[in-house]
Amino acid sequence: MKRSDKLYKEIISTEVVTEDAFQDRFQLPAGDFEAISKGDLGELWSANPIIYTILKMAPSLERARERLYNYLNEQERWVFDVDNDLHPLEKSTVRECARTFKSIIGPINEKRTKTSAIKYLYDLAKKNGNGEEPEISRGFILEFLHLFKGVAGLSGIYSESGVFKKEMPSFIKMDGIDAAKLRSNQLDIEEQIIEKYTKKYPTGLDPEVIKQRKLNKKRILKYFKASEKDWLNDHWHYRNIIRNADTLKDLIEISEEDNEAINLANKYNIPFGITPYYVSLMDYDASRTRDHSVRAQVIPPLHYVQLMSKHRHNRSEALDFMGEHDTSPIPLITRRYPQIAIFKPYNSCPQICVYCQRNWEINEVLDPGAMATPRSLEKALAWFENHPSIQDILITGGDPIVPSNKRLKPILDRIAGFPHIKRIRIGTRIPITLPFRFNDDLINLLSSYHVFGKREIAIVTHVQHVWEITPECIDVIKKIKMHGINVYNQAVYTFENSRKFELVALRQLMRLCGIDPYYTFNAKGKEETRDYRVPIARLLQERKEEARLIPGLDRTDEPVFNVPRLGKNHIRAWQDHRVVMILPDGRRVYEFHPWEKNVKPVPPYNHTDVAIWDYLKMLKKHGEDIHDYRTIWYYY
Repeated sequence: MKRSDKLYKEIISTEVVTEDAFQDRFQLPAGDFEAISKGDLGELWSANPIIYTILKMAPSLERARERLYNYLNEQERWVFDVDNDLHPLEKSTVRECARTFKSIIGPINEKRTKTSAIKYLYDLAKKNGNGEEPEISRGFILEFLHLFKGVAGLSGIYSESGVFKKEMPSFIKMDGIDAAKLRSNQLDIEEQIIEKYTKKYPTGLDPEVIKQRKLNKKRILKYFKASEKDWLNDHWHYRNIIRNADTLKDLIEISEEDNEAINLANKYNIPFGITPYYVSLMDYDASRTRDHSVRAQVIPPLHYVQLMSKHRHNRSEALDFMGEHDTSPIPLITRRYPQIAIFKPYNSCPQICVYCQRNWEINEVLDPGAMATPRSLEKALAWFENHPSIQDILITGGDPIVPSNKRLKPILDRIAGFPHIKRIRIGTRIPITLPFRFNDDLINLLSSYHVFGKREIAIVTHVQHVWEITPECIDVIKKIKMHGINVYNQAVYTFENSRKFELVALRQLMRLCGIDPYYTFNAKGKEETRDYRVPIARLLQERKEEARLIPGLDRTDEPVFNVPRLGKNHIRAWQDHRVVMILPDGRRVYEFHPWEKNVKPVPPYNHTDVAIWDYLKMLKKHGEDIHDYRTIWYYY
């Protein structure tokens, strides 16, 4: 008896139905399935008729759950059978899908998420008494369609037909130079694929782009009645930050929605501003064909402004996603790890990134009251002095490079005087938004605290896209590096840089410019920035299918999820997170374990992600072939 036949016997053994009736009603190919397969439900049940049978024939939800567990356990055992001819990598997918499926149907996860995916599936299979189906989205159907295929060993990852048996690549069957040549030829094909995608993304170093930006600069200077000398002066840029839609419309075209969003931001005192230099990185037309990432950085979506305005009176509590209120032992300091703490002496920036995790505490661009009071600074510095366990300080904000050198020097002098401080990190986006601030005086000041063998100064910046990297930016990085100071990048993975090989292009260009990829942050799960968020599965897919193809020094960044109150979870570490539920709208719920796992029993955190299908629809709307992303469903 075949394994599938045996399973069918076990399924129907306690049901009031004959085997003939079972074969007539549930085995593929059959008329019912052929008819249903024209729609979403038909595709779902056709993907795994055994699961459909279990759900359809079970007399109760709990009996269906029990039999699903039995089926999934059998699938996990099946991949270890001697006569199983699935490829080992497809077997791995079976195990991963079975593990995920069992997690989703676990009663404890239903209790924690207040959702039961198996009940939706059960009701779908049974159909309600009145013939109506549960209210679920296509994203929900697609999640389970791929899970159904995955546990059956028909994922289609390696062969879209789903049929992929054990076989050896041609070059492995050969020896010596013949094997090497064949392998090399195959790798050439892989490289051609990388090149095809990365060349889609123009950079700020392309000659045509540099030429256009010189014209942009000329237009901006003419508008402000300024000179080339003014352009190189950071104070001039500070004085002429674009703060409203009318001024921005005089410099570039913007959409009606952009106009409305900026006006609302001004009306409700939601921070908005762009440096003249950063405006010069934008194309004149509003199509966002090339400059989409740059515009999205600083021009807020209408949804964002509406939600921010709604919480303008309680934003400190409502929008503090990372729970900094609960991780700040005293004002200006945040601490989540044993040896490092965050210090925030200046609470504003020349321009505000829309998805900034601290948007709740910034009042306005270059807020006159952004600099901490001498009393607050002294208390914070005294705290560092009295905590010798802190060896690494991240000075951030806001942007700590905005204050003058005269204001920075006493702070840095004091910190450098603490014998336990081995590293001072400067978290700043200024090299990207206003590189002229990094003049010789500032670089000399910072380098004076960089003592080899004793204390490191490190610049941690934030480049989002190759479109932001300019000759001016490279000039600054070069000067910093010549003083022995390393520059690291923390990218945020958003919709605006998540297309195929888009982040690969950024990593490779940054390395050539002297910037080391450091972290790639999954965009915070903040409701006001939902337009920017990307499914965790896409970040995992990018890391495996794109970044893994390039040299190791180009991909030194680590993909991370910031767990509120607790800190970073390394997304590649599958043992530190798991999918625990699929919501009716197709969103996955993840359980993230804290960095303290195996050290201290700190409770995990549940995170509701972006629906994969919603993300794919957005990609399609922006001209992407979503078939290129078809394996995304199998990253958990």
